[in-house]
Amino acid sequence: MSNATSTDLYEVTMAQSYLSEGMTGSATFSLFVRNLPPDRGFLVCAGLESVLDFLSAYRVDADDVDVFASVMGRRPADLAPLHGLEFSGEVRAVPEGHIVLAGEPLLEITAPLPQAQLVETYLLNQLNHQTAIASKCARCVLAADGHQVVDFSMRRTHGIEAGHRAARLGAMVGFAGTSNVVAAHSEGLSAVGTMAHSYIEAFGVEEDAFRAFARSHPGPVTLLVDTYDTVAGVATAARVLRDLGLGPGCAIRLDSGDLGALAVQARTILDAAGLQETRIVASGGLDEFAVDSLVRAGAPIDTYAVGTRIGVSADAPYLDSAYKLVEYDGRPVMKLSSAKVTAPGRKQVFRRPGYADLITLIDEPAPPDGVPLLEPVMREGRRVSERAELETARQRFGADLATLPARARTICAPVAPKAELSGLLSSLAAHVRGHIKKNLITDAGEFI
Repeated sequence: MSNATSTDLYEVTMAQSYLSEGMTGSATFSLFVRNLPPDRGFLVCAGLESVLDFLSAYRVDADDVDVFASVMGRRPADLAPLHGLEFSGEVRAVPEGHIVLAGEPLLEITAPLPQAQLVETYLLNQLNHQTAIASKCARCVLAADGHQVVDFSMRRTHGIEAGHRAARLGAMVGFAGTSNVVAAHSEGLSAVGTMAHSYIEAFGVEEDAFRAFARSHPGPVTLLVDTYDTVAGVATAARVLRDLGLGPGCAIRLDSGDLGALAVQARTILDAAGLQETRIVASGGLDEFAVDSLVRAGAPIDTYAVGTRIGVSADAPYLDSAYKLVEYDGRPVMKLSSAKVTAPGRKQVFRRPGYADLITLIDEPAPPDGVPLLEPVMREGRRVSERAELETARQRFGADLATLPARARTICAPVAPKAELSGLLSSLAAHVRGHIKKNLITDAGEFI
């Protein structure tokens, strides 16, 4: 059984019907986010590399057909037309790391209709989740305002794979490290971590725990100071670090309480002990809102370790994303459902100065100062280039962020730029809408 079975049932029932009806013409589907979640001024496109890996390997094998038949209560022979189906289409997409806006296609697929239909669920799953997490991480970097941010999310993410994704996406937008060992190894990230409160409790005496940890790890260490009394813990940590000559590069970690006030007290104690280079790390339920508040208050915190709320994008755990048919067999199509209207035709997005983005038909000329966002990434079911490096996506994000309007960058009540439709795209939408309404006539002769 392959990843082809990682789909919703209705994708299979539709694909089987298309094949039965001989509907294998070229279809284009557009994947986009209708509306941004509250407190989002932008999104960071992510998940494309996972999608391309999936599509490159996509093939419905005999075991997959058996699975489809089993869940549908059908004979395998009824699903035999699906056997051997591979993805042979083309993909145009916004490369990872680019900032995108509501309504803009993140990806468009053009392939024989059954193929393009079957892959919908997986594509939405990957782009929806990873774009949501990358956008949340990006807001943490903005809130930190130059201070380090590291990922502590693995233990609270919705699965091990999600934890790996969170570590990678955090690094893509500027996180300095992750506690996730496998992600650090496979993605080339800095591994970061300290100790748990259980380590302190196991020794009974806090100072014994600190000294034992320092003996085991002679390099720079970070000591967790809030197991019992935070202020006393900082004083003990300062004494141990000073006695062992471990100040430079070392840190203490605050994990609870009034982090701003405790950081001030900790900084005073450390400085008085001659440990001006010892850093302060803060953790414990932090997200961009808490980080923003601490930074604005001038808290002497050097590194923010974010976890639970970031790894699940707690305030906006999903995106209003959609994967909609926009053209079939050369015919532009659209959806007219209330509040879910789609725009017909294959598209391009042009970024203009100030994020005055313009969504056009694919064959429209570029507007003045417009740079296309959608790029060919797959042809005939194969990547057009090697897998993109994480550093490339990181640089892409940095360049986009530098020109993002200030009001979209704010943490509280941001104002997102809005993309516009070109005149030709608007005209096509009006034409297709009119054609649909003209042909949708009830038996009573009334327009629907």
